[in-house]
Amino acid sequence: MQAFLKGTSTQGTRPLKEKGTGTSGEKKQKSVPWVEKYRPKCMEEVAFQEEVVAVLKKTIEGADLPNLLFYGPPGTGKTSTILAAARELYGPELYRQRVLELNASDERGIQVVREKVKRFAQLTVAGHRTDGKPCPPFKIIILDEADSMTNAAQAALRRTMEKESRTTRFCLICNYISRIIEPLTSRCSKFRFKPLANQVQEERLLDICDKENLKYSKEGIAALVKVSEGDLRKAITFLQSAARLNTDNEITESAVIEIAGVSAFIVYQSSTIVACFMHCSLGTFEKLEIAVRNMVDEGYAATQIVNQLHEAIIEEELNDKQKSAITEKMAVVDKCLVDGADEYLQMLSLCSVIMQQATE
Repeated sequence: MQAFLKGTSTQGTRPLKEKGTGTSGEKKQKSVPWVEKYRPKCMEEVAFQEEVVAVLKKTIEGADLPNLLFYGPPGTGKTSTILAAARELYGPELYRQRVLELNASDERGIQVVREKVKRFAQLTVAGHRTDGKPCPPFKIIILDEADSMTNAAQAALRRTMEKESRTTRFCLICNYISRIIEPLTSRCSKFRFKPLANQVQEERLLDICDKENLKYSKEGIAALVKVSEGDLRKAITFLQSAARLNTDNEITESAVIEIAGVSAFIVYQSSTIVACFMHCSLGTFEKLEIAVRNMVDEGYAATQIVNQLHEAIIEEELNDKQKSAITEKMAVVDKCLVDGADEYLQMLSLCSVIMQQATE
């Protein structure tokens, strides 16, 4: 015990000072996921959603904001946009006091609406910005993944939106607007977020590569764009993982394939789809059965294969009647897979229809 005390006393306070140096701050910055590190901090940095950004800029200039409903695919900038707008409205001083962000997938019951949301909405607005810019006289409540809220919670929310409209604005964020009840959608200005274009994704990924001093190939960046399917968050996550996979921080096509796992990109690029079509159009049912069995045994996800088969069918030289019959069967198979049906039997059933139509 004395030896331990002596050891700590002789070193003095130097270790404590070292914790506060810039090196630890740099390590902390490095440990931040790139998705958060490169999240837009202002409206100018939001990519591709020009219409939404233009409308929000106008409302911010007037320091007024309606209730908002953002909907669209994941990774298209819905949450980032409203957070950036809130930062511009309130500045760093009032942001924490004026903004309440709730993830509705975790807290989606009626009790949360009655307690957390209602309590925050009833708080009076106080304080002003130190930089002299106008500050709106209302708070913002952000309900992320609002389509996960129960109908009872959504019904309870509409009264609060009306009653506290003088001091509170709501922003509902969801992937599927059809899961939001009509009384809520009618109280909000609706904005649809589109999947990001390939060129926009490439520009953002190249910008991150330059800032992180990463080596990259055109094929590697193209692979990231292909894998993400318009989801920039997924693309940035794969980029960071691929950078950590290679010791020389190089983004290659093979690194992206390895990181992505069984993804749409691998299924599309591999000979799996080509082989499937060859067996469907030229082979016998016995050979087709073996090919489907190998496909399932290799670990390819049946839902991914169906998606890529759909893309391939559209581009294939088949007439409209053949394409209609095949895509109708795909819809049935996709529903069965979602319900938990056997992948081998469903893929065999689909490939049988493709074979039947391709040989007519």
